[in-house]
Amino acid sequence: MHLKFIRCGMYGWCIEVLWTGLNSLLRHDPKLMGFSSLRMFPIYGMASLISPLSALLKSCRTVTRGLIYMLGIFTVEYTSGMYLKKRGCCPWDYSDSRYHVNGVIRLDYAPLWFLTGLFYEKRLRSNP
Repeated sequence: MHLKFIRCGMYGWCIEVLWTGLNSLLRHDPKLMGFSSLRMFPIYGMASLISPLSALLKSCRTVTRGLIYMLGIFTVEYTSGMYLKKRGCCPWDYSDSRYHVNGVIRLDYAPLWFLTGLFYEKRLRSNP
């Protein structure tokens, strides 16, 4: 299980750096700088929990599995975000977003988390 945790942490870091780099296009920043935080590694590593969950959900439709993963990701993002925020060390702040909840999750990211959960499922199944 620890290798899956490490792989998920690395996938998450890479996805976040790519995402933040692409978002710099919206700010018209030609550097396309992507970034993350060391604190994110264990949070992304928790996606390794998708592996045993996907075994339980293997007979469910893709939409159902994606929705369950999305809710799980929102739960982890919210609880870890609130924990870190109370300690003054949360590396993200969505307070400027129209659809934020306590500044630690963005409801408009639901489709991204849906797809990210399915991505993790596929990666974890193909690399046991």
